[in-house]
Amino acid sequence: MGGIAAAPRGQGDRMDAGALRRTVADLIAPGKGILAADESSGTIKRRFDSIGVESTEENRRAYRTLLLTAPGAGDSICGVILFEETLGQCDDAGVPLPEVAASRGIVPGVKVDKGTVPLAGAPGDLITEGLDGLAGRLEGYKAQGARFAKWREVYNVGDALPGALAVSANAEVLARYARVCQEAGVVPIVEPEVLMDGGHSIERCAEVTEAVLHAVFAALDRHGVLLEGIVLKPNMVLPGSEHEKAAPERVAEATLTVFRRAVPAAVPTINFLSGGQSAVESTENLHAINAASGPKPWALSFSYGRGLQAPALAAWGGRAENAAAAQAAFLERARLNGLARDGRYEGEPATPAAG
Repeated sequence: MGGIAAAPRGQGDRMDAGALRRTVADLIAPGKGILAADESSGTIKRRFDSIGVESTEENRRAYRTLLLTAPGAGDSICGVILFEETLGQCDDAGVPLPEVAASRGIVPGVKVDKGTVPLAGAPGDLITEGLDGLAGRLEGYKAQGARFAKWREVYNVGDALPGALAVSANAEVLARYARVCQEAGVVPIVEPEVLMDGGHSIERCAEVTEAVLHAVFAALDRHGVLLEGIVLKPNMVLPGSEHEKAAPERVAEATLTVFRRAVPAAVPTINFLSGGQSAVESTENLHAINAASGPKPWALSFSYGRGLQAPALAAWGGRAENAAAAQAAFLERARLNGLARDGRYEGEPATPAAG
């Protein structure tokens, strides 16, 4: 009786495993992590609304230029995820922003998903769109300087959420995206985010996160995705936002327990997202994870948006004369997270830049 043919494990003629590994190597430098500056139009508008700034194309360009041109940003940042719009923008001297990043030793990447919609047949669950035409878009993004991509799937948490359909369907989409990226020579950031919204316990988050990760890696295996050529960007295991907070040591224990069970050692780096945490909380929790004892076969780093940008955004306020103060706030948070990435964070300095 014939068996089921397995997908090639990244060995086919259509995948350059060496190029993928080289990009990953550039994204796991000690003391460094990834800046997520890929907020969608709606998200960046909400961020700008919070400081009373209109979300125009020029204001978005000015703000993201400020981050990428911060002196010494490459000391703690090794990669940046850009929104599609930003790939085509230039700094004040007319240099394309991906080139600005690369000149500072920061690998440019791009968000490629098109956002979430309700998952049919699964009330309360979501699925992410954007697979149609992805291969062609990736070629354009590569020509603009992008070397990696990012795709996010999200999971609501409740007594019956996410449902089995959502867990399997979202995993399948992530795997299809990852395979398309690798065949295009682009490293995929695989981002399954179990959301903090709600009053669920840290134990419930752990249960859902483990189920999601098992499904994701089973799907990646089916699609023949080269695990050494991906970046995993997951949530930490945390209680819901309406639940009592957990101490960093408890977060570390719960997170590492789940990831040791569900993430293969072949994955080179886990770059946690900061969603739902304050800037300080995300640093403290990352440090606790790295400082914890026990086996950790992956680099354990960060890919933070709000966790890196919140103090800088507040300091900037949309005013050009505040650019230096905003850059100082951004660089300080990047430095502190670089220390946490190596388990060397010793607490917040008593400065406004600490956020």
